Amino acid sequence: MKKRALVIGSGFAGMSSAAYLAQAGYDVQVLEMHGGPGGRGRQWSSEGYTFDLGPSFYWMPDVFETFFGHFGKKSSDYYELRRLDPSYSIYFEDGPMPIPASMSEIEALFDRLEPGSAARLRVFLKDAEYKYRVGIDDLVRKPSLSVFEFADVRILTGLLRMDLLRSIRSSIAKVVSHPKLRQLLEFPVLFLGATPSNTPALYSLMNYSDFAQGTWYPIGGMYSVVQGFYRLAQEQGVRFSFNQEVTGFRYSGKSISGVYVGDTCYEADVIVASADYAHVEQKLLKPEFRRYSSAYWAKRKMAPSAFMYYLGLDTKLPYLEHHTLFFDADIDTHADAIYTRPRWPEKPLFYLSIASATDATAAPEGTDALVILIPMATGLEDDDATRERYLDMVAERMKAQISVDIREHIVVKRTYAYRDFVKDYHAHRGNAYGLANTLDQTAILKPSLKGKLTNLYYAGQLTVPGPGVPPCIISGEVVAREISKEHPAA
Repeated sequence: MKKRALVIGSGFAGMSSAAYLAQAGYDVQVLEMHGGPGGRGRQWSSEGYTFDLGPSFYWMPDVFETFFGHFGKKSSDYYELRRLDPSYSIYFEDGPMPIPASMSEIEALFDRLEPGSAARLRVFLKDAEYKYRVGIDDLVRKPSLSVFEFADVRILTGLLRMDLLRSIRSSIAKVVSHPKLRQLLEFPVLFLGATPSNTPALYSLMNYSDFAQGTWYPIGGMYSVVQGFYRLAQEQGVRFSFNQEVTGFRYSGKSISGVYVGDTCYEADVIVASADYAHVEQKLLKPEFRRYSSAYWAKRKMAPSAFMYYLGLDTKLPYLEHHTLFFDADIDTHADAIYTRPRWPEKPLFYLSIASATDATAAPEGTDALVILIPMATGLEDDDATRERYLDMVAERMKAQISVDIREHIVVKRTYAYRDFVKDYHAHRGNAYGLANTLDQTAILKPSLKGKLTNLYYAGQLTVPGPGVPPCIISGEVVAREISKEHPAA
């Protein structure tokens, strides 16, 4: 008889673990509190406008292909990808700087702004590629249950080249001095949970992914990727039950024998909690079965939360790319407001996503579906007036650049911030991006994927390998592999 694996949550980590477990021979059921799959990757539509509520950047395409390849499939079996060119655009005070998809054009951009920098960029990206390959192949796919996992020659040799003790800012400073180019190379770490001066140079691997692998868009939005994972999991035999919010567990000695949704108990031999780790530990488990204390969770360094605005406009926005970053403000001041002295930022950087610039199905003809994201410190309890104040701030800065006041064209509007992350996802301290990727929260120093109970495991952005869609996909693979070792399917 097959062992029963029960997965809590149907985000990318949950669906990944479910698919791998089903392939390994388990009878797998997923319990999801919302009405459909996706977790933070859900989608919302209104009056012909469609918005991805969560992730919008499709980076590290090789991770997606590796996932599908485990099942003899390709991403193209489930959704269509289109490479964006420009990959994105960055607005500075004096206007936009489009970032081309072509490496030769990127090098030309660097040399135009800082003669001679393209040659240094090539060396920087070659080193970043090494970090990416070792990081993805040798480090990220480890369960991080013991330091001895990393005690082989290739990994130890790699660690010496990973720049764990040097900041990415100091690494970038050796490549370029032009402020625009420095901000271009620093921007990917803004969401990692620390200032560039406090983020390990290891994360230059994200620059490699950005420039060498490119920025892609799945037609239909990131939700088409969710639907692809959902279909693949079902093809493996996974069963999904929606509108099923887990409320507790039934215990048998030092293990769990069942999962409660209200008065209903789902029998289980092994459990993967891909819901918010802190919520499961502190709210659903009995105190004696918790691996960590409330004080432990209170001390965790978090990546940002966010103010999100989903706006249907009755016009097309000129000059803006599918992905646009507004860096017409000081990155260090904003980062300080997120990480160092948490507060409402005085002049925040922000990000715009306009899926309708690429995908005609995202909005009615002649209009745009606009998503605005402002990174914020976690734990700042907002109100409607604060949300409107920041929307006004963003709208004024956009107007100064593109001469359009978006406030005059809004026909659909939804805002999303701290209290929504808590309500919809039980997000610890209202986080949007999980734990900060600091050195003291890396690998074995992250919350363990194994619970205190013998058959409880965790997946997702609060455990190894970390936040982001590709790491969450890998998280599902890693936890499924550990379960297969310790609780064989048959």
